[in-house]
Amino acid sequence: MFLSIIIVFVTLLLLGIPIGFTIGVAGMVGMYMMANDVAMFTMAPLQFFSGLDMFTLMAMPFFILAGEIMNRTGITGRLVKFSNILVGNVRGGLAHANIIASVFFAGMTGAAVSDTAAIGTMLIPAMEEDGYDLDFAAAITAASSIIGPTIPPSNMMVIYGSLMNVSIAGLFAAGFLPGILLAIVLMIMSSVISYRRGYPKGKKSTFKDKILGLKDAILPLLMPIIILGGILSGVFTPTEAAAVAVAYAMIVGFFILKSIKVKDLPSMFVNTAKITGVVFLIIGTASILSWVLAINQVPQMIADFLLAATGSPAVILLLIILLMLVVGMFMDIAAALIILGPILHPIAVGMGMSPIHFGIVMVLSLNIALMTPPVGACLFVACSITKLKLSTLSKAILPFIIVEVIALFIIAYVPIISTFIPSLLGF
Repeated sequence: MFLSIIIVFVTLLLLGIPIGFTIGVAGMVGMYMMANDVAMFTMAPLQFFSGLDMFTLMAMPFFILAGEIMNRTGITGRLVKFSNILVGNVRGGLAHANIIASVFFAGMTGAAVSDTAAIGTMLIPAMEEDGYDLDFAAAITAASSIIGPTIPPSNMMVIYGSLMNVSIAGLFAAGFLPGILLAIVLMIMSSVISYRRGYPKGKKSTFKDKILGLKDAILPLLMPIIILGGILSGVFTPTEAAAVAVAYAMIVGFFILKSIKVKDLPSMFVNTAKITGVVFLIIGTASILSWVLAINQVPQMIADFLLAATGSPAVILLLIILLMLVVGMFMDIAAALIILGPILHPIAVGMGMSPIHFGIVMVLSLNIALMTPPVGACLFVACSITKLKLSTLSKAILPFIIVEVIALFIIAYVPIISTFIPSLLGF
């Protein structure tokens, strides 16, 4: 039966069927094969809706809407300007500003594709005009964008925490240091390339420039402070924090910056509904497939296979990471998280990993897929901005993929990077 499910799943995926429907059909095939009776299909609606019946999942559409509103307020330019003031005076300053802007942007949207589109539209042309190679500018934009789903708030962490019954607040706290590590390794690689190619320095900013830049950027920077401060202090839950984020974004956009109008709301609601609908369809259909796999003890068989192949937790973790990196290259990362999570999470926890630590490793492993061919969403966005060929950008981004994979392994095998802040906060 398991082989039949895999054949159906891969066939539909290769035919270009949307991933949500592919997962659902594979799950229904599994249901039918369990009893050779269409009566089993009556379980499908129950499993579909039970997979979505989680209060914490409500946080996701609110965070998406908050990001949509903040993107429309014009705050991206303020963040980019402030980032350039902070690091623009070193060799390859605009590349470093690109990375720092992604760190700031991460605290508002938690979405890599939004990061690539918003920051790339502004900085890629500016970098090219300043003497940077176009492929390098696009590569560093796509590479730094995966910091977004690593530093909280993160929709991927919301999904993982909801499905695996792991503290979302704990996952948010755990994402800080890994996100900063990603920024550091990207800045090191950017410096190496910038010195080799002779990319320019920006002008040195004064203390007054920094204060004025901070004044302009303080409104967007307050948003993650309010969200995370509220969650980690216990004032409100992640779902309530997401609603607060929407309220804050509305206040900033309508009354302070006055950059959005009531007429802008329908399109933002529609975009939020589209993104949320796709993810929720995947979650619902994946619940059907996960139920079939669980009833037939497939996760247990996979765990037994890994444990029989090697008794070393370090080797098992290596195999898990490699699996996630490969799967992420060919599948939507939300779908990969939803399908692989229930299988791999018990294995990792069973060999002694903290659920929060493994959650960060899993989210980061799949995030890296956003910048790898053939289906890396951030690559396609960067290509659409620059009109570069995918093959050209894939070659340019390779050094950044290498350093981010190295950072992934450091995070995976040095647990304290992920668990230090959560342990201080009692998670």
